[in-house]
Amino acid sequence: MQKAELPPWWARTTVYQIYPRSFLDTNGDGIGDLPGIVRKLDYLRDLGVETLWICPFYGSPQEDLGYDISDYDAVAPEYGTRDDVRRLLDEAHARGMRVVADMVLNHTSIEHPWFRESRSSRTNPKRNWYLWRPGKKPGGKAPPNNWRSLVGPRGWHWDERTQEWYWASFLPFQPDLDYRNPEVQEAMLGVVRRWLAFGFDGLRLDIFHALFKDERFEDNPFSTRLLPSEDDPDGFLQSYRRTLHHPETIAFARTLRRVVDEFQDPPRFMVGEVFGQPSALRQYCEGGDGLHSVFLFKAMRAPFTATGFRELVREFEREMPAPLVPTWVFGNHDRSRRGERLGYHPEREKLSVAVQLTARGIPFVYYGEEIGMRDLDLPLATAKDPLARMYRFLPDVVARKLHAAGVLLNRDACRTPMQWSGAPNAGFTAPGVKPWLPLHPAAETVHVEAQERDSASILHCYRRLLRLRKAHPALQAGALELHPEQALPPEVLAYRRTFGDDVLDVLLHFDDATRRVRIPGDCGVALASTYPEPLPIREREVVLRPYEALVLGR
Repeated sequence: MQKAELPPWWARTTVYQIYPRSFLDTNGDGIGDLPGIVRKLDYLRDLGVETLWICPFYGSPQEDLGYDISDYDAVAPEYGTRDDVRRLLDEAHARGMRVVADMVLNHTSIEHPWFRESRSSRTNPKRNWYLWRPGKKPGGKAPPNNWRSLVGPRGWHWDERTQEWYWASFLPFQPDLDYRNPEVQEAMLGVVRRWLAFGFDGLRLDIFHALFKDERFEDNPFSTRLLPSEDDPDGFLQSYRRTLHHPETIAFARTLRRVVDEFQDPPRFMVGEVFGQPSALRQYCEGGDGLHSVFLFKAMRAPFTATGFRELVREFEREMPAPLVPTWVFGNHDRSRRGERLGYHPEREKLSVAVQLTARGIPFVYYGEEIGMRDLDLPLATAKDPLARMYRFLPDVVARKLHAAGVLLNRDACRTPMQWSGAPNAGFTAPGVKPWLPLHPAAETVHVEAQERDSASILHCYRRLLRLRKAHPALQAGALELHPEQALPPEVLAYRRTFGDDVLDVLLHFDDATRRVRIPGDCGVALASTYPEPLPIREREVVLRPYEALVLGR
């Protein structure tokens, strides 16, 4: 094989997202913990994923289940200790895996000592570490402007003690830091340095696009959009022009990159949670001196057709051309699980997996996707999720209709405990212990042990494709070229991946029929299918079964 230089590890890795609270409980309190992740490292290695993204484990009152941080240098006791973090990193690295920490730069908990000082008086030295403004109208009792939070209600909150308003982009107990204050930047860059020095291989950056806001605090313009989406953050009849994607946020991405680049051998990685069209999001990565990559959530909303995914691949290739690297993500801790949008149809889910693991880009797998875990319908009134509690005045029937439309008000639905076995509590925690969230009823049959025994399972499909990806540089880092659609039935999408002499063709069949297809290129050896075994190829024709993906080599 012709030798060609592979890109850095992060550009060709596969990432597995772990929500620690729901992964594995080892101490019997019903809450998943860091030792639980360590215990399952061999499972993750054997699955074939290479990088673990760990959701926040820092000191926190857990009002937003870890995304409200009160101590960036501590570990929440329900998850373990700093020694447990140390062991997780060491054990993962010993298995050739890397670990990415979830970093919340935009805001802290309302219980953070910085904010407690900030709200103690208008003259406190930490006052300008957060966004405080006098209000309008007599007594200042009207908010400073019309800005809405990312979840709908106004984002300004009245502080009775100091008679001013503070800003929170997300929930009221998560006040935003003021990044125009150099002391804030220095403090948060210090947090980044300390965790990278501790041994983390990179950072996932929570709502990174919200760091800087309009310094004149002008109103946001009107928008006709009622609800935001994965590819357009405008909603609630407001355009978030003054509060998201500020040019100074783009500039800070470069500041952050310089800090991260202080750590080499290996180089460290940053992926930003940002919302918008790929054409707008590429600015965070352009020039090679900003974020390494950003989430492209548009894949979550793509029509599940050959045409829909052809257009999506074409857009990702156009807007994130090499050396930029797209991302492929179909679910996470804030969104409905992939299967929810695919009708929990195993072959459709496997086809989606095939796109994720064979198209050019970084795949992000959410825990449980590899066994087809489902969203659990839970009432708003009993939710642990603070977002759901905020909307608990809505009837559950409305929440269900929004869920069906892709808007998840109760994020508990996608955070239920991992289903390891047919044992009580699905092996997540000891028998007789009440898990922090209920198990999905399907856990009795949908679990890792059952799928281990079934060669046609989603789990085995993941393993086959991940093994293939590891064996072929073309799938890790190769160029992508779409085969002409005129040469294919309208239900079939095909593309070629090439890296040096390594050449593969991928055929993706978006239909429930059985179809005979003429192979579009010169690759005629079946290497892997989403079914346990590929069908024989005869006279350069292949039979594609319902929703089958087929990878061909030379």
